[in-house]
Amino acid sequence: MTAGLIKTTSDGFVREYLLLGLSFDRLEEGFVDAFTGDPDMRRSVANSPAPQPRELARRAAALRNDLGSAGLTRRREVFLDAHLRALECSARKFAGDEIGFVDEVAAYFDVHIELGDPQHYQQAHRLMAQVLPGSGSLAERVQAHRKADEIPPERLPECVAAFASALREEVRRRYPLPPEERVDYEVVSDKPWSGFNYYRGGYRSTVAINSDLPQYMSALPHLVAHEAYPGHHTEHCRKEAGLVAAGELEQTIFLVNTPQCLMAEGLADHALRAVVPDWGRWAEEIYADLGLRFDGERAQRLSEASAQLLGVRQDAALLLHDRRRSADEVAEFLQRWSLVTPQRARQSLRFLTSGLWRAYISTYVEGYRLLGTWLDRARDADERAQRFGRLLDEPLTPEGLRRELD
Repeated sequence: MTAGLIKTTSDGFVREYLLLGLSFDRLEEGFVDAFTGDPDMRRSVANSPAPQPRELARRAAALRNDLGSAGLTRRREVFLDAHLRALECSARKFAGDEIGFVDEVAAYFDVHIELGDPQHYQQAHRLMAQVLPGSGSLAERVQAHRKADEIPPERLPECVAAFASALREEVRRRYPLPPEERVDYEVVSDKPWSGFNYYRGGYRSTVAINSDLPQYMSALPHLVAHEAYPGHHTEHCRKEAGLVAAGELEQTIFLVNTPQCLMAEGLADHALRAVVPDWGRWAEEIYADLGLRFDGERAQRLSEASAQLLGVRQDAALLLHDRRRSADEVAEFLQRWSLVTPQRARQSLRFLTSGLWRAYISTYVEGYRLLGTWLDRARDADERAQRFGRLLDEPLTPEGLRRELD
């Protein structure tokens, strides 16, 4: 790293940031979620000796110290400062430093987390019980509903294709995309997540769907919106066509456990409502065309009620990593409040105990809350659509949104 280069040229600074970010993939494969920059740079890092975590922490701190003299705009400085802070924390974790879980999440995602209030979860259960009346416990009724809501595995590809086509049309009308953009879908197994977007660059993505977990009719529209239109794929495309084309090359890399992720997951979790507010009836019509029965109104009501259980998984992470509860206790907690099967609870635990993903659950919980609050400040539907467009196009940060809210 050449200090003089960093202090006198913005391009030199951003190059060092990209080299630093790429180096983390040598410590944990998958840390670089996407890189659409110079392939020679990535090959150079891949062919170099494996870095030492302490050295990466030192480089992150040095870059952060030199940020003010790099000649970047204030907006880019704010973005890079938050991400260098996150990378320094990740490097220290890889080096074996003891960092409290709450502090770890704060460094990664620029949010403070705490345990939720069980009374909110009880209220969610009451609302869900109103949507699913009948005999038996609420957990039994929810499981029966989910069983009936499962998509037959052999029908999954055509259902995905139908929703992808419908959502793509809505997105291209509201948030134009390059004509060559494309998403390919594949079914995978043995993964800790239900779906994943692999952005390839050049406006192309591969969306993987985990076959180990049942896919539900009520969840599939959200999954396709989240991963593709107008979620991750759409965001990547528009930032590549806008920010990257304008020379903001720090946007060519997308790193796990950084504020980028909280913003992206919050955006993606609000994606379906951004283009189809009354998504239940809309989905019901699409399923009807496929010969599948689906009660869209009930699905939307149940989704709105169960959204109040969002914090349960973050609470599980806090119990596991902050309060040092056993895996069995946390699995029981998930089953009680999320009303999931033991299998689904164990799948969640697999995600929460992954070295790379253990803190990531907060991106969904806090991202959904923060971005939802910010979007809800819109005066009308047009302003809400404009705000969602800003999420797609601008390098916003959690701190930036909080400043706007204040």
